[in-house]
Amino acid sequence: MKTQCNGQSFFFPAENSRQIVARFDGGAITSDAGGLLLRQVERAVGILSQFAGCFTDHRDSDLIEHTVEELVSQRGYGLALGYEDLNDHDDLRYDPLLAILVGKREPTGQDRRQKRDRGKALAGKSTLNRLELTPVGADGDSRYKKIVLNTRQAEMVFTDIFVQSHRQPSTSIVLDLDATDDPVHGDQLGRFFHGYYKNYCYLPLYIFCGEHLLWAQLRPSDIDASAGSVRALAKIIGRIRQAWPDVKILIRGDSGFCREYLMAWCERNGVDYLFGLARNDRLVREIADELAQAKTMHQHTGQAARVFKDFEYQTRESWPRPRRVVGKAEYLDKGENPRFVVTSLPKAEIDARPLYEQTYCARGDMENRIKEQQLYLFADRTSAATMRANQLRLWFSSIAYTLLSALRRLGLHGTELAGAQCSTIRLKLLKIGAAIRVTVRKVWISLAESYPYRRIFQRVYDNLIRLSPLPLRC
Repeated sequence: MKTQCNGQSFFFPAENSRQIVARFDGGAITSDAGGLLLRQVERAVGILSQFAGCFTDHRDSDLIEHTVEELVSQRGYGLALGYEDLNDHDDLRYDPLLAILVGKREPTGQDRRQKRDRGKALAGKSTLNRLELTPVGADGDSRYKKIVLNTRQAEMVFTDIFVQSHRQPSTSIVLDLDATDDPVHGDQLGRFFHGYYKNYCYLPLYIFCGEHLLWAQLRPSDIDASAGSVRALAKIIGRIRQAWPDVKILIRGDSGFCREYLMAWCERNGVDYLFGLARNDRLVREIADELAQAKTMHQHTGQAARVFKDFEYQTRESWPRPRRVVGKAEYLDKGENPRFVVTSLPKAEIDARPLYEQTYCARGDMENRIKEQQLYLFADRTSAATMRANQLRLWFSSIAYTLLSALRRLGLHGTELAGAQCSTIRLKLLKIGAAIRVTVRKVWISLAESYPYRRIFQRVYDNLIRLSPLPLRC
């Protein structure tokens, strides 16, 4: 049934003889009070402040009302809370809770210089988009856009945060590489038609270590999936080894990254690799006996059957020497399903079956992390005209993911939401209704008494406070 609106009142069907009337007259109420937990994560880790440090502000300091760190924080918190578009911030700038998260001295906005701005504590879209649209060479003499991003510093901030997240040096890590499609629907610079994905898109490169995002690079889609991976790995591994000189590193990826130049780079730099290997007739013939054995097992049991073979293999032209290959001879109801991987890991260290089933197949979890970013943190919101602006949007999405990932890792451990995706964390932990009252000495935030996850909220709060204790408990 459609609602009926009479002025500022919304009338709904009566319930038990009581008329139901809704009005926007509740005062300063927010739907994002759980964002206070994100603020506590930021106090402990400094994710947004480190990203803000990648910008140089050439604006006149006497005329600034929104610092770069406040602008970056507003954008990052907004994405984490589910607000994908800059247009959303023309309404969000009235929200005192978001102003508190950002760190505004007066969350009601009553201290703004211009009368027309009072009541709007935060920046609107026209101010926030200066982060995206400032050109590389802008300086103090530029007319409007003067906030310049240092892209080399920005691309490394994720690795720095990753290293900082470990109290003790790791002895071994696995870096997962993957490329995915980012569909575009306009004439953005860098768009090309991709035959595999069957649409116009970008082809961003991601590198993860577990749930930690280390690299997010926007690329045109008219390139190989592995393009730029050596440069990215050289930067990331160089930074990690500065902090952890003795760490053992394994690079893992699908067959799109099984390239001679990438494997040769790993071998020269003391890095192990494990890549999917596209099958061909020679490889299939190599495991013909194992495929026959798997077929026999399937016929007897009716279940999927796997037999593994460990052997040396060299391509006829591209590989200069033999390498270790593991073949999975699998037989399913639909028939043969042979798969192959190539690795630098020695047989004495790990057998064929656990190498494939446990080590290689574990890379599938990275795809879930990418989906989190694209589906719930708007990494595919790359509708700006230039690659530079869209790259910054991808980094903002990555920063929002890193913030929520830190909340999951530091705050949610020991709770039933410890393995929850970003969308679930947002829905159950961040979207809390609350009334806000600002006085001279305090900001009172009255959370909804009917909030169903109070116990989890208490656990998360306790976990985060232990990491970054309050200077004064009230």
